[in-house]
Amino acid sequence: MPDTALDITSWTCPAPLRDRPRIVMGHGGGGALSAELVEHLFAPAFGGELLAGLGDSAALTLGGVRMAFSTDSYVVRPLFFPGGSIGDLAVNGTVNDLAMSGAQAAYLSCGFILEEGVEVSAVARVAEALGAAARAAGVEVATGDTKVVEAGHGDGIYLNTAGIGLIPDGVDLRPQRVVPGDVVIVSGEIGLHGVAIMSVREGLEFGVDIESDCAALGGLVRSMLAVTPDIHVLRDPTRGGLAASLNEIAAASGTGVVIEESKIPVPPAVANACAILGLDPLYVANEGKLVAFVPRAHADAVLDALHAHPLGRHAAVIGEAVESHPGLVVARTGFGGTRVVDLPLGEQLPRIC
Repeated sequence: MPDTALDITSWTCPAPLRDRPRIVMGHGGGGALSAELVEHLFAPAFGGELLAGLGDSAALTLGGVRMAFSTDSYVVRPLFFPGGSIGDLAVNGTVNDLAMSGAQAAYLSCGFILEEGVEVSAVARVAEALGAAARAAGVEVATGDTKVVEAGHGDGIYLNTAGIGLIPDGVDLRPQRVVPGDVVIVSGEIGLHGVAIMSVREGLEFGVDIESDCAALGGLVRSMLAVTPDIHVLRDPTRGGLAASLNEIAAASGTGVVIEESKIPVPPAVANACAILGLDPLYVANEGKLVAFVPRAHADAVLDALHAHPLGRHAAVIGEAVESHPGLVVARTGFGGTRVVDLPLGEQLPRIC
């Protein structure tokens, strides 16, 4: 054997230690590492009661008017993918964050961070996609900003959008309202966005074309609230997938959650891709789905409203909130057993939004 020391300085751990002194990719994955960064670093530094809610958007009152306010940044790679682009994500992601508070998005800001050398035609394609998505969602891009960084200090195009919208009277969507007996509904087939990004990024072929589910959910939420404003909480399961959203709701509400794996709508193409790659569809990102906790008395009516909307035709009841194992999510498997669905540590695939 060669008489040389083994150099491990460049090695990386796929499941990074949680006390690392430097930021790792998992801190941006929407899992446990992200939660720790927000709860133990950002929240104490910023303070404030509104931030303490840690929702997809902040519900606030200004001048006697209830509104929602949200911001998000987009660093997806590649910029264009089956079913959308970074421009579509920038609009739909922020519109959806506002919708999870029950708000109808009205205005967006948009910041472009461009890397020196990126083709102007690519910037134009993104801008056109962003504008088209805004018009489709019924929002106006009211203000914006552009910055350019040196070549090698970015990845072509990064975007940031912030949005505001009004919350209707009588709507109060937050995880603290969840109680045992609430029915858990998912609005459609999960895992499409993450698998679509993975297929084009890694050049993988799964036998069928898989497109992102990227879509604005404002209209879908309005149809649900038209049936009853008494929906307890909504979340869009993006980074960390359905598993992360369910764990966040269980922890914030102090209830347990039981889901039936056989009832979760996973399209065959996603199930096959996950089986090949060793992934769990529950942890794969979505960009056009929501999960709702609804009082049992209203569950059938809300489900009917979802089925009547193009974005909710595959909606399904997948479980319920329970008194036992508070703060934990448990899945009943097809074999009659159960398994704990943990909050992911990092993410299965980085840079998906």
